[in-house]
Amino acid sequence: MVKSKRFIFARQFDGAPKESDFQLVEEETPELKDGGKMGVSDRAGSEPEILVESLFNSVDPYMRPYSRQLPTGVTMIGEGCGRVTESKSTDFPVGTVIMGRYGWCTHAVLDTKSKDPMNVIRKAPADYPKDLPQSLLLGAVGMPGMTALLGLTKLCEPKEGETVFVNGAAGAVGSIVGQVAKIKGCRAVGSAGSDAKVAWLKELGFDAAFNYKTVSSLDAALKEGAPNGIDCYFDNVGADFSSTVLNHMNLFGRMAICGSISTYNDKEPAKGPYPFMTILSKQLTVTGFIVTRWLNEWPKGMDQMVQWIKEGKIKYREHVTEGFENMPKAFIGMLVGENTGKAVVKL
Repeated sequence: MVKSKRFIFARQFDGAPKESDFQLVEEETPELKDGGKMGVSDRAGSEPEILVESLFNSVDPYMRPYSRQLPTGVTMIGEGCGRVTESKSTDFPVGTVIMGRYGWCTHAVLDTKSKDPMNVIRKAPADYPKDLPQSLLLGAVGMPGMTALLGLTKLCEPKEGETVFVNGAAGAVGSIVGQVAKIKGCRAVGSAGSDAKVAWLKELGFDAAFNYKTVSSLDAALKEGAPNGIDCYFDNVGADFSSTVLNHMNLFGRMAICGSISTYNDKEPAKGPYPFMTILSKQLTVTGFIVTRWLNEWPKGMDQMVQWIKEGKIKYREHVTEGFENMPKAFIGMLVGENTGKAVVKL
């Protein structure tokens, strides 16, 4: 038996999450079975199980809105990167490094062949470079990297010479969006919430970047950064910000709606101007997406990201918090923008 620590979702968030909204518990993991319960959710399974020890756990913006669907008393949702320490599966021998959405826990018993795309266990690439941090499997080479790469290329289809704008550009997803846009021959424009983050975006090769908190006018900042208008908009922020961006979209522009972090802590639904006439008159394509829709393309995308990182075409930063007990603190900090690049917790 192995002792596992996990954070329970103790109460529904009232506005911004607080550390007291989580409860840390310790318990023994069950013995592995050839079939049985899947992970921490106690749903019936029928496939061989593995025991995983987390190396890194992720904190991401999506956890905030998704938590509204959670009953209290369950393990807080989230993705982890871990190593198999015990196995009943020949496909996942001991030592295999995996990524999975098994929640905030130090150890997890997992069903190896879940049919639910939100709970599929993924192996690290067999040829993953030893000189790259394994935490990147939760960042540029993992779900955020695939969100940026596939969301931009599949939905916005950026063409050489076009202008791509991304907000939340210094985050795990946005920073990759801008760099992929440059690889595709586009003008990359981004916004972030501090001068230091804006400076980093320029280091990454963004053609223009601005601090949305200090500009006198978002409208003027967009006009200066994208004087020829915006062809592709990758939206991580939503609400009033996006209402302003709409006015700068070019005819036949494409918008990939990835997130709406500006509204996640709102107690009441955000209200704003109706965008439908703008969408109609500019003949815009607006698509919301969850990246698991392209799960079968992740292996190819992960290989591409590794190649670009090795070639120096994609650069990254990580905001690493030490210690599993600091998961709530890392999550809360990420939601208010304390991180530059991907926020992860090292166990």
